[in-house]
Amino acid sequence: MRAKVLSSLRRLAVMNPFLTDLLFSILVSGVTLTFGLVLGNGPADPGYARRPLETAGVVLTLVVNLALAWRRRAPVSVLMVSCAASIVFHAAGYDARINGVAPLLALYTVAGRRSPAVSVPCVLPPVVSLWHTALLGPAEFLWPNLAQTSVMIAVAWTFGNSRRMLVERNRRLTHLSERLRHQQEDRARRAVTEERMRIARELHDVVAHHMSVIVIQAGLARYVLGSDPATARGALATIADTGSEAMGEMRRLLAILRIDMDDDADGYDPAPGLQRLDQLVERLRSAGLPVEVSVTGSVRPLPPGIDLCAYRVVQECLTNALRHAGPATARVFLHYGSELELRVTDDGRGADAAPQEDGHGLIVMRERVKLYKGTVTAGPQPSGGFEVVVTLPLSSAHPDDRPPRTHGKPKT
Repeated sequence: MRAKVLSSLRRLAVMNPFLTDLLFSILVSGVTLTFGLVLGNGPADPGYARRPLETAGVVLTLVVNLALAWRRRAPVSVLMVSCAASIVFHAAGYDARINGVAPLLALYTVAGRRSPAVSVPCVLPPVVSLWHTALLGPAEFLWPNLAQTSVMIAVAWTFGNSRRMLVERNRRLTHLSERLRHQQEDRARRAVTEERMRIARELHDVVAHHMSVIVIQAGLARYVLGSDPATARGALATIADTGSEAMGEMRRLLAILRIDMDDDADGYDPAPGLQRLDQLVERLRSAGLPVEVSVTGSVRPLPPGIDLCAYRVVQECLTNALRHAGPATARVFLHYGSELELRVTDDGRGADAAPQEDGHGLIVMRERVKLYKGTVTAGPQPSGGFEVVVTLPLSSAHPDDRPPRTHGKPKT
């Protein structure tokens, strides 16, 4: 129940600060008036004024304390009004022990909301007000009262200034966090853009510029096949030559675009696919990462684009397991069905590591898989380690996919 009340008060303070300050000033006024009435009706205390708290005293008390309702909107003005009304109240002969709290609260607010260049000079009004009350007290308590009021003034200003510095530090940290968040989003967007450009180049390699020539010559051959066999044979020869030239050009482009330290094959080799999974696994094993491979389902050749995507996903997962999982064993599961399912797991440090190079690896992987209408699920496993699950539909070929090339079945 108490927690709910405090939570409601905090929400009220955030939603309506003025109403909160008004309620607070009413509370302080009520406590002060009650204290004044108790002192006025109690036994006489030598050395303190005994003027009863009549209408004028009540009005001055309300001015001293109700001014706190505007302490956030005009803290310096509230401090001046509260201290001036307090000095008038005590000069009129009322008990000096009343109305000493509001000036301290007003000073705390000024120190908490204004710079030291403003708040330090504002210490003077509370000093005058509270030292005035000390001078009106018993003579034998003069110096202790002066010391006590000085300490309370110093404490009020110190606490307020500390709160101001804390708020400013939190504001700076919030601003810095926001800037860092924007920078991370920018880096993520750049990573996505760069990877999309890279994928577009890879797809462009697969499709090739010469397909337009092949399509035109194939149409010509079909048109003259019955009437002019010689022209049809010439068109087919052109198709063969153009296709061979396109393959050579694509291999040269791959040598430029796919410079990858993890690929130790000849630079003119075609784009890698799952037929090179054995080489990848052996390379990771020699680097110190035990890898187990399991293949289920009806193994069959894949379209080139999906084949490349699947290989890159496995390569990314195993490379990050080697870099970030610590001593671990990685497992690769491949299932051929209506979808190609890839599951790469490790039993290393899991969430305590820094997988996927600050998240860019996962961003890149998601963009690759998204291109083929696949899905990616990645995260730490309950038993420890990290798991990446990728599904790639195989029921219909992607527009970039040519008739697939033959590749071998990965060893289990």
